[in-house]
Amino acid sequence: MTVALPPTPLFGTPVEQPPHPQVLDFLARRRSSSAVTLAEPGPGPDEIAALIGLACRVPDHGKLSPWRFIILDSDGKAAFAAKLEALAEARDDPRAAAKLAKLKLPPSGIAVVSRAVEHEIPMWEQELSAGAACTTLLYAAQALGYGANWITDWYAYDPQAKALLGLAEGERVAGFILLGTPKEPPLERERPDPAALTTVWRP
Repeated sequence: MTVALPPTPLFGTPVEQPPHPQVLDFLARRRSSSAVTLAEPGPGPDEIAALIGLACRVPDHGKLSPWRFIILDSDGKAAFAAKLEALAEARDDPRAAAKLAKLKLPPSGIAVVSRAVEHEIPMWEQELSAGAACTTLLYAAQALGYGANWITDWYAYDPQAKALLGLAEGERVAGFILLGTPKEPPLERERPDPAALTTVWRP
């Protein structure tokens, strides 16, 4: 399926910012889908390319692009999960193997890799930008009509799992964004009270 996105603005041209009340409605109802409920159909190659293009528009202090993306299509994700399963079995760790269900069941996914570099822009800000890329992928996938879930789990941190994914030294998995069509609508969960988390600074 071809995604009809607005044309990307040309460098240096004004970017109009009209109000989008429908975005507020989307954010007020936004809800991640459980990874184990995600089934076919998932986004096609053109849609995944569009999602990544949107994720590249996140705030990025210093224009460093401190992230990259690894597409896990159905075949690639299945092969990656099988190698992770072999790792878990070699370590005789049933819990680690069981946790792979969240990765194995959805049709596809995108690994967001944080590749923060030594620079005058603080490492923390670069890592936050990678998190913003994860969030944008999550939101954009749901705006396209798919379910999405941002996960990490042990295989985001395990050195051998990271090597299987092809991460270089210093790179880290910011998140696996798993994609598909939810078999059932997600239930609303408890949300924090914004007032309890908010203060007003006074001199």
